[in-house]
Amino acid sequence: MIIGHIGARAGSKGVPNKNFRMLHGKHLIDWSLDQLFANDRVDHVVVSTDSVPIYEHALNRGCIDIGLRPAELATDTAAKWHVWQHALTEVEKKTGPASAFLDLDCTSPLRLPEDIDAGLDLFAKEAPDMVMSCCESRKNPYFNMLETDAAGGLQVSKPLPHGVVARQQAPKVYDHVGLVYVVKPEYLHCAQSLFEGHVIPLIVPNERGLDVDSPFDWDVIEYLLGKQISDGVRDPV
Repeated sequence: MIIGHIGARAGSKGVPNKNFRMLHGKHLIDWSLDQLFANDRVDHVVVSTDSVPIYEHALNRGCIDIGLRPAELATDTAAKWHVWQHALTEVEKKTGPASAFLDLDCTSPLRLPEDIDAGLDLFAKEAPDMVMSCCESRKNPYFNMLETDAAGGLQVSKPLPHGVVARQQAPKVYDHVGLVYVVKPEYLHCAQSLFEGHVIPLIVPNERGLDVDSPFDWDVIEYLLGKQISDGVRDPV
């Protein structure tokens, strides 16, 4: 049994009320909710939120009722991991044990259905503790990411003994993006953080890995989502 989950906190400093803000005719959260409800492999859908409007909207959409998120999980410093643990525990009280916990960040609306299926397929094939969506990073700490030293001078962030003069010589690094997470329920119940176990990457295209963290991000995603719709990659509202 696969539990589909979306976390949607009410507060946001970068883009106020972003999770319920309208984007191309839908609430931002609905771009992800629609994908969970449309996926035949997802058995139940739940939204974890401290927002009454989002909570009521989720119930009207057919999500499982787990109540509002506890106050200690509704701050901007609350760990995603603990939010997931709470949601899974509450859902399993109603559904019984899950075989996979599938989380979609609602701030990543450029995700396509094929990304979800790819994450579930990888989880089924490799049986890790978690599959995490990633993009190949455009910057590399071994090559072109910099820090200042005690004297204020620039240095490569993670210098290697032999030096790196081209990106191809540097170890490959990834950006953690919020398109898809698939987690083994036993691991989620027992671990205290994301990376304690065997976590493997699902590599997704950079153009779909953007998330809303600022007004600039919103404008870029609004444009790219509109392009997906006009190109026929996404259905309009």
